[in-house]
Amino acid sequence: MSTTAIAPEAPYDGSRIAQTLASFRTASGLDLAFGGPVRGDGTAIDITATCGAKGASLRGLRVVNGEGLGGKTLQTRQPGSVDHYYTARGITHLYDTAVAQEQIQTVAALPIMVDRAPRMLIYLASRSRLGLGGVWFDSLRPLIRTLEREILIDDEVRNRLSRLAPAPSRAPRPDETAAKRDLAERREMAAELTDLACQVVDPEVRSRLEAMVLRLTAAPGEKQPAQLAPAVRLAARELDVLRQVALGSSNRQAAEALGIVESTVKSYLKSATRKLNANNRVHAVRMAREAGLID
Repeated sequence: MSTTAIAPEAPYDGSRIAQTLASFRTASGLDLAFGGPVRGDGTAIDITATCGAKGASLRGLRVVNGEGLGGKTLQTRQPGSVDHYYTARGITHLYDTAVAQEQIQTVAALPIMVDRAPRMLIYLASRSRLGLGGVWFDSLRPLIRTLEREILIDDEVRNRLSRLAPAPSRAPRPDETAAKRDLAERREMAAELTDLACQVVDPEVRSRLEAMVLRLTAAPGEKQPAQLAPAVRLAARELDVLRQVALGSSNRQAAEALGIVESTVKSYLKSATRKLNANNRVHAVRMAREAGLID
């Protein structure tokens, strides 16, 4: 039985967390986003990535359970915020030095819960004092739910695919009975993954699951067809606008950087999003990266 590759990155690792933070920053309308995974024992959060930060003071920070806003959020397992971090009561100020370097005033912390356990923490922050009310938090709930479901599905996929990996010390058995048993097991796994794919809204996650199904159902030794990037051609200005969006720029900021008016930026962004068959600006950037159109 051929070995099935397991996806190398969870939603809170590598480039995937960078995309996640960019999505939350855009949806929140705040200046920066940062965050990372909760340690397996639930005692701390490791901040592994930032989006919109001026420096590196937050990256690599370990926030301990009960300390600071993030530690309190990890402890209570409820979203929280402060509108003036440095004078906020009810939280400890162990991390003020790192926060001060980013000139942060308002901070919100969002726990990402899977099976009633915190798996990831996302911070959203502004360099101005803001009042973040219930409506603001409610606007982020769909994004939070999607991320929680993506982590849950990622866990399930990894768990099921790991069961397909042969034991290192066991030599492959060529007999016909073992081959039939392997094929039946692979088909069963493929059917389960197909069911999962049907429940997924996020097109990127769904495509990953469908690719895994193709690998599972391939005959032993059969070469898999290469997945072709969509045949999309974008104009130079459409690519310029997408690159600005990838940097976290607003339409106004992109217009200033490119020397064009804001309405033109919107027009280029709309046409690029349509050509990429994307749902929104963040999705368009992701699709363009996957197609090798932008870095």
